[in-house]
Amino acid sequence: MSRISEVADRAGVSAMTVSRVLNNTGYVSAATRARVELAIAELGYVPNALARQLRSKRTKMLALVVSDISNPFFTTIARGVEDAASARGFAVMFCNTDESEEEESRYLRLLVERQVDGVLLVPAQNAAASLRLLRAHDIPMVVLDRRASRHVDNVRCDSEAGAHALARHLVELGHRRIAVLTGRRRISTSADRVAGVRRALEEAGLSLDESLVRYGGFTFGSMLPDGRLMAQEVLAATDDPPTAIFAANNFIAFGAVRALRELGLKVPDDISVVAFDDIPAEWVDEPFLTVAAQPAYDIGRRAADVMIDRLLGERTGGGESVVLPFEVIVRRSTAAPRARPTSRVPGHLAGLATRSDGGQPLQAARVP
Repeated sequence: MSRISEVADRAGVSAMTVSRVLNNTGYVSAATRARVELAIAELGYVPNALARQLRSKRTKMLALVVSDISNPFFTTIARGVEDAASARGFAVMFCNTDESEEEESRYLRLLVERQVDGVLLVPAQNAAASLRLLRAHDIPMVVLDRRASRHVDNVRCDSEAGAHALARHLVELGHRRIAVLTGRRRISTSADRVAGVRRALEEAGLSLDESLVRYGGFTFGSMLPDGRLMAQEVLAATDDPPTAIFAANNFIAFGAVRALRELGLKVPDDISVVAFDDIPAEWVDEPFLTVAAQPAYDIGRRAADVMIDRLLGERTGGGESVVLPFEVIVRRSTAAPRARPTSRVPGHLAGLATRSDGGQPLQAARVP
């Protein structure tokens, strides 16, 4: 195994200069850097990470803990984190919790044992316990996507404002009864998106009918079936069904659209649909959902930069909140509501057993 002194001899520089190139610190001319990098390649030199860790008390390793890595929103966040971290000499470890507090706790204890330098966390529920654990071991944390206390750095999009903008679009089209299909009650993005719809309706002199609000899952494995079931519920649970559906993310929206098609309802002819989050352009030939698109890549990139700034002492003081803008993209899934006959819900929904908030059974649905 080559040593740093051999690299220095091959490049005709000091070991300190090689160290500066390896750690990207201090000034090194472009020509000297090129000679050192060539020597490293020729000798196949690999730095001793353990020795460097013992000297610097840093692992140069960050951890990104997300609720559902299969969701393209979090995959894109991960890419932003990785690109920003790599540019500054850090590596990233990825962990997936499936919105489970138990899994989150297990991963964080493992990361403490591995002595990662910092944790970027999308909390399953409340980040307070995770913050206490990491602070006890002097490991900084940045919360992504969801609201956090003022004691911790936070990078997210404005869920309440984005939901408000989508609901206002529906109200301006003439919709007065809007169903809201969202994630678990204790997740801040779920609550914020319901609050945004409620505010838009209240500003128009309307109110959100709580019978049209359903709470389900935010993870990929549950979103489609939960979106489908929640859509069935709100259509069957009232004599005055909604003319529009607000879905708190794109996969809940896909589940809802599937339910509508199964019931013989057309989007947007019979019912309009909007969603928080867009989907990657390569997933569909012609996107049709009206959405509030979040800058997922920028959320990840900014979160990594905030973390590394903290680690390098370039950012001090209490927790900071970075709120990035969203973009409303109007497509073919929304239109003005049409007049409907009195009986608007297919008869085969009669007696449908419904559930809400992650699977709790409700009374049988009423059908007009």
